[in-house]
Amino acid sequence: MSTIAPPPHWEELVTAALLGTDRRPAPGAETAPALLDAAAVHTVRRRAGLTPAAAGELPAPAPRDGRARLPGPARRRLALLLADRAAPAQSGGRRGSTPDLTELLPQWLAAANGHRYRAPEDLLPALLDAARARTDLRPQALEFAGARGLWLARLNPEWKYALRGTSGGAVLPDLEDAEAVRALWEEGLFAERVRLLGAVRAADPAAALTLLTGTWATERAEDRLMFLDSLRTGLSAGDEEFLEQALADRSRNVRAVAAELLSALPASAFAARMADRATSCVSPDRTGTLGGIVVEAPHECDAAMQRDGVVAKPPAGRGERSWWLGQLVESAPLSAWPPRLNGRTPQEITALPVSDGWGEELHAAWCRAAIRQGDATWARALLGAPSVPPEAGTGTASLAERAKLLTTLPDAERADWVAGFVSAHGLSEAFQLLGVCVVPWSQALGRAVVDALDIARDAGSYPWSFSGVMGLAERCLDPGEADRLEILTTTPAEAEGASPGAGGYWSEAFQRLVGTLRLRAAMMRELSGEAEAP
Repeated sequence: MSTIAPPPHWEELVTAALLGTDRRPAPGAETAPALLDAAAVHTVRRRAGLTPAAAGELPAPAPRDGRARLPGPARRRLALLLADRAAPAQSGGRRGSTPDLTELLPQWLAAANGHRYRAPEDLLPALLDAARARTDLRPQALEFAGARGLWLARLNPEWKYALRGTSGGAVLPDLEDAEAVRALWEEGLFAERVRLLGAVRAADPAAALTLLTGTWATERAEDRLMFLDSLRTGLSAGDEEFLEQALADRSRNVRAVAAELLSALPASAFAARMADRATSCVSPDRTGTLGGIVVEAPHECDAAMQRDGVVAKPPAGRGERSWWLGQLVESAPLSAWPPRLNGRTPQEITALPVSDGWGEELHAAWCRAAIRQGDATWARALLGAPSVPPEAGTGTASLAERAKLLTTLPDAERADWVAGFVSAHGLSEAFQLLGVCVVPWSQALGRAVVDALDIARDAGSYPWSFSGVMGLAERCLDPGEADRLEILTTTPAEAEGASPGAGGYWSEAFQRLVGTLRLRAAMMRELSGEAEAP
């Protein structure tokens, strides 16, 4: 009785295909057609012979989300925003006249979260995909997605970003349950502990400090640094003793943060020590020749200064004495300077001449102190009048530092100052300053920006030279300004000496601005329920 030869192994067929049947024929498949036939048969046999895998465990049901449902028009708007794909950029930097829907999504999410709406279940995958592609969307998108979004994220590795820093999607214990809070603090993962400490600090600063002090000695240096940073929320005199102990920490970074936090407590013993050091270096001119401020920077950085967080070694290109002086002045309470300088006000102090070229260093340190201490009076003095050019002002020419100083002012005052700056100096240096103003911009600020854009248009320049400011205007102008801006959408006559075609490009830019403002207004109506279909 004849026997049927066993079919060749798959590996033999692969080897024969790679080397050629003439060099390495497979048993029973010595020719190319026979090899292909054998491979086809083997493929069918392998597929048909697979053993079914064991059924996996079904996921737990998605948690309930008790927030309100989106109004119908708002839900449809969200679907459009998530489905939109930005059109390819036009040649020459042109963006066209159509609003960019992707730039509206962050504002839509912020407004929806403000209304406490829950995300539609069928749009959760698209929402998580959008946040995966854009890190700037993640905080608002994950808040909107809620517990169901985190539940879904655990089922798809591409959405694992949603679980980072969120306790893996776990819900924090009731903060009133001291035992559960203590258990999570002592046994939880690092991300869980960071989140827990932040939540407790926001609710009860003293309780958070108690948690932290209980385990401080056993924490790793990098963890201590992160935990210490949480004390910025609710910082008070009650934290002083702990922060003083942290000044002796073995980690330089921890010591630096502790010193920075203590300097934000003007009544602390640390602030008094720094005031003594700083005022010994800065004094009124008593000779009568200068009539201003005399500076004698430190000649050494002793052990006591280093213990209080003063870094002895300056960065490359920086002199030691100016480096030490800056650290002392920025850490001293600003209240120390009027008594030291003959009772003068901050405005009078910042206007005084400073000896031997120390003015820039001294004023820059005062700026940092005003930002750290949130002192609006000193911020006003250092900012000066918005009409004064930055390089001629009393404080710092750095626009980044000026933007930080502005954050210490009330919202309305901040907007008025920036409006005055834009009116006086135009938009070329205003981008960072505009970024710290609350949205929507005040009427005065919005009109100053639009007027400056109109002036730039009349000057014949191209609009993409101001694309950053135009993008801010689309996101930050009051939507109620759309009708007033309609006149700017027309194409002006081309002035002599203007860049070719600039008028048409500006018309497109203003059409996009007006269209975006109207879309934002429609979005707000939809989210408020005003646009609900009957």
